[in-house]
Amino acid sequence: MGLECGTHCFSKSLGVLISAEARINERIRVPEVRLVGPSGEQVGIVRTDDARKLAYEADLDLVEVAPNAKPPVAKIMDYGKFKYEQDQKAREARKNQQQTVVKEQKFRPKIDEHDYQTKKANVERFLEKGNKVKVTIMFRGREQSRPELGYRLLERLADDIGDLGVVESRPKQDGRNMTMVFGPARKGKK
Repeated sequence: MGLECGTHCFSKSLGVLISAEARINERIRVPEVRLVGPSGEQVGIVRTDDARKLAYEADLDLVEVAPNAKPPVAKIMDYGKFKYEQDQKAREARKNQQQTVVKEQKFRPKIDEHDYQTKKANVERFLEKGNKVKVTIMFRGREQSRPELGYRLLERLADDIGDLGVVESRPKQDGRNMTMVFGPARKGKK
């Protein structure tokens, strides 16, 4: 529905810029909130001004944690510490994500044996590093009338790499090219 950019998003239906961050202290504009204390205890439904005073007395912030509830839920907490912990969790989640890299190796249907062995070694090296490999057979001229040559070459390659990789997509003719995708073999526990 809207465009996202950092901590703000633009709502087309409302035509305004809306903050994706939680509202804190004076930014909470509702008359009353359901208050949660600093140690997680339920205080109950309280006027927003009274909740703000309680937060200031505890030298903490009043943070709106569930703005869509009726009435909205606000918690007394240290907002800086809360924000820091959220950023740490997001950074940790990004660090644990695995980037999938797809390498490409191109062949011709009438490839010489030495060239085939070199390109096969490249495919094996990519798979050992954990990358996916897209193998492309390029056809030119009259070679296009003999797609079985490319199919046989891809099947031979699949047999040769054996345990290093698994076929993720079977050979497909795509115009002048035939492609096949290999993924690294899952290493089981020994």
